Amino acid sequence: MVASVLSVAPSGIIPEPFLRAESVAGKFFLMFFAVAFFAAVFGGVLFLASLFKGRKGEQAQGALFAAPAVLLLSIGLVYPAVLTIIQSVRGKSGEGGFSLSNYSAMFTQPELLLVLRNTALWVILVPFLATAIGLLYAILIDRARGEAFAKALIFLPMAISMVGAGIIWKFVYQYKQTERPQIGLLNQILKSLGFETQQFLLEAPLNTLMLIVVMVWIQAGFAMTILSAAIKAIPDDIIEAARLDGVSGLKMFRHITLPSIRAALVVVLTTIAIGTLKVFDIVRTMTAGQFDTSVVANEFYSQSFRYNAPGLGAALAVLLFILVIPIVVYNIIQMRKEA
Repeated sequence: MVASVLSVAPSGIIPEPFLRAESVAGKFFLMFFAVAFFAAVFGGVLFLASLFKGRKGEQAQGALFAAPAVLLLSIGLVYPAVLTIIQSVRGKSGEGGFSLSNYSAMFTQPELLLVLRNTALWVILVPFLATAIGLLYAILIDRARGEAFAKALIFLPMAISMVGAGIIWKFVYQYKQTERPQIGLLNQILKSLGFETQQFLLEAPLNTLMLIVVMVWIQAGFAMTILSAAIKAIPDDIIEAARLDGVSGLKMFRHITLPSIRAALVVVLTTIAIGTLKVFDIVRTMTAGQFDTSVVANEFYSQSFRYNAPGLGAALAVLLFILVIPIVVYNIIQMRKEA
């Protein structure tokens, strides 16, 4: 964007080498231009805000400070979203007159129904499995010796990118015939136990479940971190009072721990669910959506950029947006209740 603005500058005002972002000088110039532009906008907002006084002035100041963010969101989010919706109702190619054929195709074509089924399976299994594992782990290591080290072990996958995790687990699932030396850890274990090796990423629906394992492995650390903090925030006097009343074990978890961390559980479940709805990297890296493993986000990419069907891809993107909205709304409602 900056380069396009500079390219229309009158000849001679800005030296030509600085306009070429490929050159070192051009890159530095663009960087300083961006910083100077940001400083000018911020300075202008502060100057205008200082001109307003009193109660109405505070409202005007708030509007001035929010205006740049609203403008950027409108350009970078709202405008593309509107264009996507328009494109989704103009046929498979994204051009032509009004048509709901893309939306009807999503719920009638077998391959797209499979995509929706896979996505539903991801959204059902990943949040609950990751949260359950994280919660169990948080309870087991709470106030135990070596708690910090134990937490670091399960949190480490969160530091790995989705692509990196996909590559790691692709090696874990690597298949070779039973009589050959094994590269994949899982098949090596099967071979050591006397079983035949398996093509984990080729056999449906097993391959979808194997991809889900990767997401659970990543998100369990996030769930553990949030829920562990919530458990530690439970007042000690409540726990001591429960123990004096003879409450322990599962009863302590059910009647004391679980109600006390309910808000944190909702946040963890909804956050992981939203991330799971948008999962793309793992599927793209490990199977590219082949062998009946595609999900909505991956199919959106494939239809838009591989199959020359941007209209159908846009419809999938709109569907993804619609599916996320109820989760976000529910999360907001629950947070307001806890406030």
